[in-house]
Amino acid sequence: MSRLRTGTTAPALPADDAAGRPLPPVPADGLTHLQFRRFAGCPICNLHLRGFAVRHPELRAAGVRELAAFHSPAGELRPYADGLPFPLLADPEQQLYRAYGVERGARALLDPRAWPSVLRGLARSVPLVLRGRERPPASRPLGGRLGLPADFLLTADGRVVAAHYGTHAADHWSVDQVLALAAGHRPAGRTDPARLP
Repeated sequence: MSRLRTGTTAPALPADDAAGRPLPPVPADGLTHLQFRRFAGCPICNLHLRGFAVRHPELRAAGVRELAAFHSPAGELRPYADGLPFPLLADPEQQLYRAYGVERGARALLDPRAWPSVLRGLARSVPLVLRGRERPPASRPLGGRLGLPADFLLTADGRVVAAHYGTHAADHWSVDQVLALAAGHRPAGRTDPARLP
């Protein structure tokens, strides 16, 4: 798979999210942060996305539309979408993953840098599963457990502003990194909505 480069046009996104709802539009001068996660119920992914959910108002104020793709069927993904303020994309055949050059490999979990996030994710998810407040992941998730994350910042017309291909399961952009990239790309003369009175 070939990786996308800055300045190139990204492959088209699906029209609907995992729940069958149309994706929200991105403003003409706004950006889309497309993050590729792993499988529905992945503890690292859940932990990461909850952080983005808490700070979603900041992302919206910066003109960033948030999307997260998973290589799980829509039916498995929908229960995890509850409480998230942004759409999840189901890509069980991994067509979008291949189009964006998103990889997989044993280093996803074998890299020691991923282990702290694995432990934090399990510490969050296991009690919720035991109390029946969260579904456990599939015992054999479609697409396996060795997916690597990736992040893309796209203009409204689909041009790649920035791209990051993770080297392990917890190697992804933080909210602060997305906000900094969005601020660095802001067109000249555009007022930052977060600074409006």
